[in-house]
Amino acid sequence: MQTFIDHARSFGRSADRSGKLAALARGQAPQALFITCSDSRVIPSLITGARPGELFELRTAGNIVPPYTPGHPSSEAATIEYAIDVLGIRDIVVCGHSHCGAVGALVRGDDLTAVPAVRDWLAHAAGEPGGPAAGDRADADDPAVERAVHHHVLTQVLRLRSYPCVERHEVRLHGWYYEVHTGTVLAHQGGSDMFEAL
Repeated sequence: MQTFIDHARSFGRSADRSGKLAALARGQAPQALFITCSDSRVIPSLITGARPGELFELRTAGNIVPPYTPGHPSSEAATIEYAIDVLGIRDIVVCGHSHCGAVGALVRGDDLTAVPAVRDWLAHAAGEPGGPAAGDRADADDPAVERAVHHHVLTQVLRLRSYPCVERHEVRLHGWYYEVHTGTVLAHQGGSDMFEAL
């Protein structure tokens, strides 16, 4: 933790950096909303090369986009709505990743009673049509759970289409898969219905 504290103390002291940061005070105009997992190995700005102000981020356990439920606001729905209706973002990336603990827990059918908040959150993804399901043996023994994560990403993209703010605007939705162990990024291609290297 001390390394983080030391860096935070000196972060704004560079004259070059302080000038760039001052420009950010005038507002933000991010190019995309990047929805990904809370996993510490997945760093959106590192993957995309985005600088401060260029990427609006939403991070959730398992990069889950919960169903849109009118009258029951959620942080996720508010972030998506703000990105589209206020910031004018027209590109959304849903990025899953290899070695995902959330998707892995679902395909293995892990007992999550010791972590009830995690269990209840993952219920948003459990039993998704075409998504990860307990007992999916094709991925249960694969630490990367690649196929299950691909399906899971596409389900989140499909779920985004039901959000009123997405329906109201011409928003381009992108499904990505990040390989933690190689740094490779795959993107879903509609024509082939496959995830292929960018």
